[in-house]
Amino acid sequence: MSIAIFISLFAFVLAAAAFFYAYLASRGAPAAEVRRFRLNRHAKNPVISPLPVREWELGGTFNPAAFKDDEGRVHLLYRAIGADGISRIGYASSEDGLHFTERSQYPVFQPMPGLGMPDPAKVYGPRHYDPSYYTSGGGWGGSEDPRTVRIGDRVYMTYVAFEGWESVRIALTSIGLDDIKNRRWRWRRPFMISPPGYVAKNWLLFPEKVNGKFAIITSIVPKVEVEYVDSIDGLNTYLNSARPQGVQPGRKDFWDNRMRGAGPPPLKTDKGWLLLYHAIDKDDPYKHGVGYRIGAMILDPQDPTKILYRSPEPILNPEMHYENDGKPGVVYASGAVILGQNLMVYYGGGDRHVCIAETPLDKLLDWLVKYGKV
Repeated sequence: MSIAIFISLFAFVLAAAAFFYAYLASRGAPAAEVRRFRLNRHAKNPVISPLPVREWELGGTFNPAAFKDDEGRVHLLYRAIGADGISRIGYASSEDGLHFTERSQYPVFQPMPGLGMPDPAKVYGPRHYDPSYYTSGGGWGGSEDPRTVRIGDRVYMTYVAFEGWESVRIALTSIGLDDIKNRRWRWRRPFMISPPGYVAKNWLLFPEKVNGKFAIITSIVPKVEVEYVDSIDGLNTYLNSARPQGVQPGRKDFWDNRMRGAGPPPLKTDKGWLLLYHAIDKDDPYKHGVGYRIGAMILDPQDPTKILYRSPEPILNPEMHYENDGKPGVVYASGAVILGQNLMVYYGGGDRHVCIAETPLDKLLDWLVKYGKV
């Protein structure tokens, strides 16, 4: 190699390094500090994928809710899109939180008219294949993107009741833990908790009372909003959110400069409430597809509207084939549990698969406290 070529290559490497340094600094992550933290993907991902022999879930199996019982078994309730374009809820369980050896043959929860079942004229009418009717995960409507919390001997599930863009609301139902253990799917009749005429998604129940009341996160942007109620077994009024409609901006000059919404229900830790969320870096020149990423924040234990720490970088990016072969560039966490010392995150990959990522909980919390103080 001639000296001239060597000098040219060296200059190119220096220029590339300078560009990378400037890019990191512009994203709110100075290169002088080691801030990188990533969840560890399960080697056997995806753990649940569509089965062509089951029409009710052949279009996608993703965005799972998760909870664990007293024996440590992890239960998933996942969104399944059928051949008819309707989203229903499927079930799977695992003794170790990693290997889901049990999976329901049929939906364990289905939408009903006025609570997620869209007008048949839209589903089977002349505009059957018009993509303008599609919601974020594909399909025509139904019971979408469930989240679950276990409170006492009941499991409460919120979900998006989608009946077309004129009706995108949050519904709440519950079922006895003993019924789930015995595979008796005797859900209480759902009821709407978000008002009509307002597009609502990603509302989360806290797994225990906060300051003596049940608490529900209705938004995390432009600020965290929490509604408090005395009972969640049949609300007699709608909850409200001051969140403006549409995609909202996030933190300027950070990776989450375009916010999407909250992830799984908050988890209580010794540092505060751990909350995962989804966001997009609209300025990322390397963004592929939709560009959903997962981040984390810690909320004040007494006042969860206050963010104490927030991830300076995403903790999971859509990089694997199963996060891009459905809708490209989507990792969407909707379930999380603490098993032993580990945080287990259950997420949708590419709006098609159920996947798992994990990390020692203490390592994530320590990283957030060290690098993410707000």
